[in-house]
Amino acid sequence: MASPAAEPVRNLVVVLGDQLDAGAAAFDRFDRERDAVLMMELAEEASYVPQHKQRLVLFFSAMRHFRAALRKRRRRVHYVTLDDADNRGSFREEVVRWVERTRAARLIVTEPGEHRVREALRAAAGQCGVPLDIRTDRHFYTDTAQFEDYARGRRELLLENFYRAMRRRHDVLMKGGKPLGGRWNFDAENRSAFGKAGPGEVRAPRRFRPDRTTRDVMAMVEREFADSPGSTRGFGLPVTRAHAQSLLADFVEHRLPRFGDHQDAMAAGEPFLYHSLLSTSLNLHLLDPRAAVQAAVEAGEAGAAPPNAVEGFVRQVLGWREYVRGVYWSKMPDYAALNALDAQLPMPAFMWSGETDMRCVSESVGQLVAHAYTHHIQRLMVLGLLAMLLGVNPYEVHRWHLSLYADAIDWVSLPNVLGMSQYGDGGIVGTKPYCASGNYINRMSDYCAGCRFDPGKSTGDDACPFTTLYWDFLRRHRKRFAGNPRMGFQVRNLERKSRTELASIRKAADELRDSLTAETYL
Repeated sequence: MASPAAEPVRNLVVVLGDQLDAGAAAFDRFDRERDAVLMMELAEEASYVPQHKQRLVLFFSAMRHFRAALRKRRRRVHYVTLDDADNRGSFREEVVRWVERTRAARLIVTEPGEHRVREALRAAAGQCGVPLDIRTDRHFYTDTAQFEDYARGRRELLLENFYRAMRRRHDVLMKGGKPLGGRWNFDAENRSAFGKAGPGEVRAPRRFRPDRTTRDVMAMVEREFADSPGSTRGFGLPVTRAHAQSLLADFVEHRLPRFGDHQDAMAAGEPFLYHSLLSTSLNLHLLDPRAAVQAAVEAGEAGAAPPNAVEGFVRQVLGWREYVRGVYWSKMPDYAALNALDAQLPMPAFMWSGETDMRCVSESVGQLVAHAYTHHIQRLMVLGLLAMLLGVNPYEVHRWHLSLYADAIDWVSLPNVLGMSQYGDGGIVGTKPYCASGNYINRMSDYCAGCRFDPGKSTGDDACPFTTLYWDFLRRHRKRFAGNPRMGFQVRNLERKSRTELASIRKAADELRDSLTAETYL
């Protein structure tokens, strides 16, 4: 039996799963009597890539909690659950169904975080013959038009230049028009390893006990997505605005003070260390980035956090996060197809399971499977590094990232993964590839201790795959990077190797690529 027609509305406001902000522009001039909200749990969005069960729980639970918050404000909400018999499963078809049911005169949405979704909404509006009002996303410091203005005429889009412009524009960590403390960047002081003593006792970040809503979602995910990666067990991510604010306070008090020194460090058995874990809350718009930046700045002003910690956190939120979103929207849709290094291999199966003798990979993927999270150095300099050195297709690495990370949204994942991690964009995001041997991992972690591979060896039974593939990566792309000033030291080191040694490395690398990619998940 078809669903009965809903009460006619003037505007149908579509709220996406990563736009859970009651103050968003889509709600401007919202009329409780004449307008309505549409929220949808869609099979297409939950399965267009295989998704970690905790990622699915996060989105569906946060959406259901936001529905309740809107209804408390007496806003009319049409909410479509995943198991609704009438749910057509896709943005386009479900929006069309609801425009027809409500006889809406207009569709309104805040700028989506994904080009694909924006086009689906445009197609739905066109099919229904109603206007689509896409409104600026005020969650961000910089809107897409402002970034376009910034980028116009620039030969290079360097993060550092953009970051300084953002600091000036928003008067963050500034004094008298100059950077506080006389320095723009404390990056060199964010790279301390823990040493042989390790990190010591690290206070675990706050987790949030699932309430009835979240438990219902967990049961649904285990039932409907039984074959998805990971498990719902141990889920404790923030799913409300209050949760997000509580996690921010927890980070500022307990982890921000040591975040600066050890921002790039890794340790076995420590999935979180001093990182904020705020990315899911920021990316679902449960937390305003201005509140996060202000909390860190105030901690610095109070002497509760050192300058390198405060600036390092501000750089990630005010600088990098805004920068990659600008790159995404200024370069899409062509950006997704870029593959500067012509990498074509599939993603190995062990990158989904962690079943490998490489301890750094096993530890990192194990944390990812357990928590739908690893911190940025594990993403960039372990898992991303291995994929790039192997020659995995960069868009497939992006799809893997979307699948397993709870905080992955297309706008943030694609430039980070395809651009920075895989150098697929040929230097738009990063001026050099982030390539390194196993010696980097050995320096920044304790993973190599007890691993059967030796990070100092490139050939032989105990040679570290990272080291073998690193030298072969430089060999394969030597001409491309010979003129890159940031790659000069690495290329000169390559030139010191004899032809015989390079031939042995090439043979070992070819065998590694064959063996490591012999099994794939998909």
